[in-house]
Amino acid sequence: MKTISTILLVSLSTCLFISAHEGHKNAPKGHAFTKVVRTGQNAFIYETAPGFGEIPNGAKLGPTHGGVAVDKNGLIYTSTDGEQSIAVFKPDGTFVKAMSPELKGIHGLNIVTEGDKQFIYCAQLKKNRVVKLDLEGNITLTIPNENTGEIPGGTKGLTAVAAAPDGSIFISMGYGSNKIHKFDKTGKLIKSWGGRGKEEKLYSTPHGLGIDMRYDQPRLLVCDRAKRRLVHLDLDGNWIGVHTTGLRRPCAVSFHGNHAAIAELEARVAIVNKEGKVVSVVGDNPNKKQWANFRVAPADQKSGIFTAPHGLSFDKAGNLYVQDWNATGRLTKLNRVHKTD
Repeated sequence: MKTISTILLVSLSTCLFISAHEGHKNAPKGHAFTKVVRTGQNAFIYETAPGFGEIPNGAKLGPTHGGVAVDKNGLIYTSTDGEQSIAVFKPDGTFVKAMSPELKGIHGLNIVTEGDKQFIYCAQLKKNRVVKLDLEGNITLTIPNENTGEIPGGTKGLTAVAAAPDGSIFISMGYGSNKIHKFDKTGKLIKSWGGRGKEEKLYSTPHGLGIDMRYDQPRLLVCDRAKRRLVHLDLDGNWIGVHTTGLRRPCAVSFHGNHAAIAELEARVAIVNKEGKVVSVVGDNPNKKQWANFRVAPADQKSGIFTAPHGLSFDKAGNLYVQDWNATGRLTKLNRVHKTD
């Protein structure tokens, strides 16, 4: 009877673990990426996809200090500082290929449709430049180039790039001058603004950029990391206002319908509505020692809990792909449970 009771107790414990949790006070313990874990609130509840993003033959994803983007066919592209450079996966997690080995160290990326083609815009921090790629990894544009002209403050510390529907290209110098620059589609500099400062219209690590299409006119959204806020500008760089405050060091943004997902370096993803209100937090980590910690080992990571979200992307169904800043590399897929936006 004792043996049977023990078995029943273990079975019950396992069931409770699998059905856990919303990512806050009662975090699962141990390294358990075979378990489906639920996280989030309200209309933005997600479940983990165990085993997503594994590389064949025991290869490692490599250090992740980059971004994630999804193309029209649902393929997922994530950048690394390692041998995989840009790793590509199917939605079910199957590894497709690694491409562009010369582009290790892409810090931020996004995919833009231009005509009938798609292109990947990349901020390559290690070479202080922007590169525009086709989906095979071929370079079609670099910035700076012969058309660019002088860039105030240079391009050292370039962290993000975003391309608008009119062909304008924006880059942020989050680790450098803290300026934002606007270019035309050839890479010619049009305008520069910003810089580091305590004043409202200046920045402190403008780390991520996104083109926000949720309003009558497109806006530029800035993840102003050290000021823990999101800022809106028009596409001429004119100040619109602060969109959201009190975030946990926002790094990157992705849009889906009327909502935006924000990768927060301090160990969670925030879902923000059109009014700038946080309506769900995903993967919130109760262990503050792991917040923004590059050295969290795989054995100390928890399924459904983040350590340092740095890049992310929605797919067309509203599922999320999140990359942690991590020495060994970490990419998570979260399947959305509630589909109503």
